[in-house]
Amino acid sequence: MEDILLESTTYILPAIVTGFVAYFMVKGFLQQSIKLKKIESIVLQKKDSLPIKLQAYERMTLFCDRVNPIKLVVRITPNSDNVSDYLQLLTASVEQELEHNFVQQIYISEKAWMAIIATKTNIIKKLQNISRESISASNFRENVLIEFGKTYPITETALEIIKKDVKQLI
Repeated sequence: MEDILLESTTYILPAIVTGFVAYFMVKGFLQQSIKLKKIESIVLQKKDSLPIKLQAYERMTLFCDRVNPIKLVVRITPNSDNVSDYLQLLTASVEQELEHNFVQQIYISEKAWMAIIATKTNIIKKLQNISRESISASNFRENVLIEFGKTYPITETALEIIKKDVKQLI
């Protein structure tokens, strides 16, 4: 009886050990396969979304260029000599540019979007301040060119954040 039990154990024990080894090998293989599929999915998703994100950053770069006050007053001429009318025209142009690109916030970083909003707000505030010191629309234009010409471009901070984000994407 003992011989049968001992003989059975010599056959059963290696089979059990082999079963456990096979189980853990298959389990490890399946886990690694699942991880690989997830990584492939992420890479594919990034490959598909990268052009859209880059296009959004391009549009916001163009936004910064278009709302640059120096370029703004060169591009938009006053309809009358009234300072408040011209200020309203410039402000509406800046607001319209932002509205046109509003959906881009989905594709860019929150930091970049906040910098763009801050840039827009600062431009409008500074234009309002300059308008208070101007006597005519043409004088207002000159004052804007002088004031913004002697300082670091107000849009440059947002552009630097955009460039940094794009470098991280690529």
